[in-house]
Amino acid sequence: MKILIISNFSTRIESDRFVYIGEMLLGRGHLVTLLTSDFNHDQKEHIQNVENCQLYKTSIILLHEPGYPNNINLKRLWSHYQWGKNVEKYLKTHERPDVVYCAIPSLTAGVRAARFCARNGIRFIIDVQDLWPEAFVMAVKNKLLQKAFMPFEWYVNKIYSAADGIVAVSETYANRALCVNKKTGVGLSVFLGNDGQLFDEAFQSQVIEKPAGVLQLCYIGTLGYSYDIKCAIDALAIYSQNQNMPPMQFVVMGRGPLQDEFEDYAKKRNVNALFTGALPYSEMVARMCNCDILINPIMKGAAQSITNKVGDYALAGLPVVSTQENVEYRDLVEKYQCGINCECGNAQDVAKALIKLAKDKKLRQVMGNNARILGVEKFDRRFTYGDIVRVIEQE
Repeated sequence: MKILIISNFSTRIESDRFVYIGEMLLGRGHLVTLLTSDFNHDQKEHIQNVENCQLYKTSIILLHEPGYPNNINLKRLWSHYQWGKNVEKYLKTHERPDVVYCAIPSLTAGVRAARFCARNGIRFIIDVQDLWPEAFVMAVKNKLLQKAFMPFEWYVNKIYSAADGIVAVSETYANRALCVNKKTGVGLSVFLGNDGQLFDEAFQSQVIEKPAGVLQLCYIGTLGYSYDIKCAIDALAIYSQNQNMPPMQFVVMGRGPLQDEFEDYAKKRNVNALFTGALPYSEMVARMCNCDILINPIMKGAAQSITNKVGDYALAGLPVVSTQENVEYRDLVEKYQCGINCECGNAQDVAKALIKLAKDKKLRQVMGNNARILGVEKFDRRFTYGDIVRVIEQE
């Protein structure tokens, strides 16, 4: 079977969901090509070194995209539009596949791929990674600009309704697509996750020194508008006012448009914070796993459901303090007893959770063990991605 995978944002080749799926399909005897962008969304620069692409059996093709300076920018819309046109050109000029497996977003490539598949009798399966325009509406505070993104709802509904199969990174996202799809009554939810063996190897790859007598609270991910880092900092400021508590350091790994603002805010609140910037994956995992508590501080009204970071958090085997409103993730934390759900935006509530965990090492260990069980059962790609392969292979 000839399978074409379309994914705009497959720039972290070594941990990418779609490269992993491609390798699994190749191992089952299929011919697989992955179309992705030559623009690195994380670093906001074009990819110069293609050696990583050559490490895999999957044929990885970088199609040109103009690029954009930041995530909320009109140039981004133009960039995605041009990349979608290049995807359409590829589809029209190359041998037709039997199946197109398409990451959503981006939307322009998705609409063009859906139309091409419908005209040529090709199975079209989508993998919903994020909710657009909902995520943009959340990130933009200006009400007028929020309305400017709403026409994207027409685009995305066209894609959802055209799909012959629906896969998503959460039940929340799968249900959103199913709301407008009349062709299939079932959506498969498979969390982003990671390869548990590769994760453990990264953890063991280096020794990380910790400050003596200091607990470490860790955050990994984007330093942007959807993540309430200031709430975490406020909670740590409250925590530090309590006597007889061990000192706690906030370890923040990642980059984003608000990094300078968050660093300044930590200094203003006199919070011990270490901002490392973006790190190689192995170092990030090693540092995270050597911390004591993890935090998932999501802004009120954010569209995120089961993000990549919560999979890494679970595999790390550490307790999590979360302010995320999404019911699906809150239910996981409660079901597995792997952390503490707090009220969104409530620094006092977060501080209370930190104090509870800091006082009780045994509780941290029990919740950490439960987190690892969650990680293996729900986030280890070796065991969960087989369901995706079976959807693609269906005739």
